Amino acid sequence: MDILIVDDEARSRSHTADFLRKMGHQVVEASNGQEALNLIGIQRFNMLLTDNRMPKMSGLDLLQQLSSMPEARNMDKVLFTAFADMDSSIAAMRSGAFDYLSKPLDIEELIRTTERVVRHQIEINEIDDEGRVLNHTGNKDQNIGIDPSAVAGNPVGIYSQRMKAVFSLALKLHYNRSIPVLIEGETGTGKELVARYIHYGDKKERLPFVALNCAALPDHVFESELFGYEPGTFSGGLPHGKQGKLDMARGGTLFMDEISELPFDQQAKLLRVIQEKEFYRVGGLSLVNTDVRIVCASNQNLKQLVSRGAFRQDLYYRLNTGYVFIPPLREQPEAILPLSKLFMAQISEQSGRHFKKITPRAARIMESYNWPGNIRELRNVIEWIVLMCDDTQIKSSHLSGMGLKPPGDNYENSLEKPLLPDDFFLPPDAMPLDKLSDDIILRALKMHNGNKTAVARYLGIARSTLYYRLQGIDQRNN
Repeated sequence: MDILIVDDEARSRSHTADFLRKMGHQVVEASNGQEALNLIGIQRFNMLLTDNRMPKMSGLDLLQQLSSMPEARNMDKVLFTAFADMDSSIAAMRSGAFDYLSKPLDIEELIRTTERVVRHQIEINEIDDEGRVLNHTGNKDQNIGIDPSAVAGNPVGIYSQRMKAVFSLALKLHYNRSIPVLIEGETGTGKELVARYIHYGDKKERLPFVALNCAALPDHVFESELFGYEPGTFSGGLPHGKQGKLDMARGGTLFMDEISELPFDQQAKLLRVIQEKEFYRVGGLSLVNTDVRIVCASNQNLKQLVSRGAFRQDLYYRLNTGYVFIPPLREQPEAILPLSKLFMAQISEQSGRHFKKITPRAARIMESYNWPGNIRELRNVIEWIVLMCDDTQIKSSHLSGMGLKPPGDNYENSLEKPLLPDDFFLPPDAMPLDKLSDDIILRALKMHNGNKTAVARYLGIARSTLYYRLQGIDQRNN
């Protein structure tokens, strides 16, 4: 592996470089950020190891500059510093760092980090710009992304480029347990699945993952559920007291769903847990230390809640140090049909049904539908059709029965009506083929609510061809 080390301390830089060379890596040294930028501009590196505290250009400044350089797109960046603190580590992750290490370097930690970079480089260098694997002859093979088993059961990560980025960030957060995480996204987008991936990562994590739905508990019960209580705290309680979710998640992850519903008076106590790593049980007089990682999720925008005084600002900023946003399904139209086919195959196999296909008209309806319930709604629709309908393919009539109708279901846009009248004839003087073609494309765009991917698939042309034709339409109309 080709590694670039950037450090203004020559002795430290040389020592690290020699160690990595003994491990079999090719190592180049740079004494400052500008020298590193020059080297990256002319040579390909798999890994960057950079000190943070350097004159003129810090390591964080270097990472920020590299974020806009195509040459550094697939390079894994690791920051190390003798002044390690939470702020620098968070800033490093937000600047695209693969990991961060403390100085003086721990040799075992350096070895582990380097080995993880090697595995990651093997993965990303087998995938082209469109997310397709390259076989040994360099030809494009099947569409892939993150392995289904590696995304905690959320197959949207296989088909959507945006979700691949989400799971890539989640894996980075998995290796940085000191950072609390806030996951935001609409209902049904898979926030808990992403939270589980942050906990489990790309391996079978043995530490506990405990989930707590903040909206499901009355205010007066919440504190004892979270912190537990001591014996004799209140009448009706268990005689030996009770463990709280923080006790149950010891050493692992506590996932707090719908964190926006956390009672306001409990938010300060949660902030103390995150900052001080300690808490009091209800009725207890002794502090209890904890090493639980806190991951929270919300289908509401917490920043807006803070501005309305409905959520504590200090807790929001603490949770927001590790931030993940999950886009809604309507913003990932390329994933709708592959997911539908996957769900159809899975549910058919599990229930002994025989669904094999989705008709073109049904596919157009699916791609044009808004899916307010996101992936959860999509799966529920497929499951209902497969279980309730005796057929071999999903049809538009099945979807209509569930309230999903074709976009613009009228004469102009409906495929049930002929595109041209039966008595259509060719004019004697001239036939404006471009005008007819333009009309078809524009009507298809209206039918699919402007979804160009769906239009290209509907017309049986490449997206690049569609973009070219649309440019021509603009020029002819202007």
